[in-house]
Amino acid sequence: MTAPDVAVRPVYQRSTGTRLTLWLSRLGWRHAVMWVVAAFAVFPVLFVVSAALNPVGTLSSSQLWPTGASLANARELFQNTPFTTWYANSLFFALTNAAVTVLLSALAAYAFSRMRFKGRRVGLIGLLVIQMFPQFLAIVAIYLMFSNIGEVYPVIGFDTRWGLLLVYLGGALSINTWLMKGFFDTVPRELDESAQMDGATHAQVFFRIMLPLVTPVLAIVALLVFINTINEFLMASVFLRDTASQTLGLGLYQLVDSQRNANFGMFAVGALMLSLPTLIVFWFLQRYISEGLTSGAVKG
Repeated sequence: MTAPDVAVRPVYQRSTGTRLTLWLSRLGWRHAVMWVVAAFAVFPVLFVVSAALNPVGTLSSSQLWPTGASLANARELFQNTPFTTWYANSLFFALTNAAVTVLLSALAAYAFSRMRFKGRRVGLIGLLVIQMFPQFLAIVAIYLMFSNIGEVYPVIGFDTRWGLLLVYLGGALSINTWLMKGFFDTVPRELDESAQMDGATHAQVFFRIMLPLVTPVLAIVALLVFINTINEFLMASVFLRDTASQTLGLGLYQLVDSQRNANFGMFAVGALMLSLPTLIVFWFLQRYISEGLTSGAVKG
């Protein structure tokens, strides 16, 4: 009985080592990479949360794990700054720009997908060419333009919501039109033709038939525009100079611009509050995200 046991044991050890080697070569390194990436992504979030709960509220005293956590930074932010005004301005720009951009992009995409007209190809290529130039190249021209417009129509001049919103809407017909057009192309044309044979107009076909069928791409475009707008800083810093009209991003920047160390706790609280609308919108639209991103690339 002893000889077979001794003979079997090396085979078992080699088998276990072989399985471990195979697991490390096939899956083990993936787990290691996953943990490294997760730690890299979670570390800044934990640091910001810790800084927000740090009662001292300075950058030099911030740690990865807070000691003596409190809500003193949040109370100071609400009491000593126009936080609610900044927050309302950010939500106004993000929600309004997302809604109007989705509507304009959908109208343009429907026209490019379903209609044949002179300049159609040039228009599509033009939308792509325009996206090659970054937005900040037009800051000087836009600044001079709105300086003159604000003297005639102060309601759309500097330090106004509608002026900056017009600037944002100037880029509504962008790559989003291409994304929506690809999604519109996947909808069978027979639906349009049958509805038009029954007497439906283009507007009725668009609003009653097409839009319900392309809801996923509308959701993904709305999410992308919402995120880009609520995080936008460059154009807002040029247009919104008055403290009461600024967005949350501009207001938080002013807190740490001159006193980076002293007000870091309030800055961290504001950053966490700014991320909440994005998380809520993402959670609300998450069931459309995967379908909207993949289906829009089926046809171009």
